Amino acid sequence: MTPTSQRRLVLVGATGMVGGYALRYALRNAAVTTVTAIVRRKLGISHPKLQEVLHRDFADCSSLSQVLSGQDAAVFCLGAYTGAVSDAELRRITVDYTIEFARVLHGSSPNVAFSFLSGSGADPSGRSRIAFARYKGEGENALIAAGFASVYVFRPAYIYPVEPRKEPNFSYRLLRAIYPAFQLLFPNQVIRADDLARAMVDVAVQGTDRGAKVFENRDIRAMIKGAHQSTA
Repeated sequence: MTPTSQRRLVLVGATGMVGGYALRYALRNAAVTTVTAIVRRKLGISHPKLQEVLHRDFADCSSLSQVLSGQDAAVFCLGAYTGAVSDAELRRITVDYTIEFARVLHGSSPNVAFSFLSGSGADPSGRSRIAFARYKGEGENALIAAGFASVYVFRPAYIYPVEPRKEPNFSYRLLRAIYPAFQLLFPNQVIRADDLARAMVDVAVQGTDRGAKVFENRDIRAMIKGAHQSTA
């Protein structure tokens, strides 16, 4: 993969917070020639570079094989908040949907560079008592074992929404309220949603490293700082 050539990118989770920013950034990114957004509900936008594909059942992605053919990069932001769904549903979304999508994508575009939205504390060993950590770790393991040319795992800590929204639970409402102070005291425990999205797209589209790499929150912030400095 060369950083200068244009890439075809497939995006999953474009109706979510991080995925929404990833979509907007990819559409205005000159390095991206087409964005194929796999969505369960319509985005309500149009763009010359956007191909919207409605797909409601991520438990079976077999019908997407042709759509996913010839892709160069993938950004996978599909997920759910702990407590917003049952434990069984959380595992289904976090693990099963990831594995199924990766299976079909690899069959159609094995050389794709794959950016995966995981989370801080993800535990690939499976020993964590926290379900989210175990499931994200399981998803990471499955992607790394899938055989893609490159896999980039992003483990953000608290993701600041940037734009006002209805927060999913009390913890998120509290973190948003104290964000200015929290950011000053614990800068490596926060990341802006738009910055995270940009990093995920840039690495998948421009990255030249093959194999698997894991980026913790501190690493993501450093990537964003470097990107801002290079464009200043």
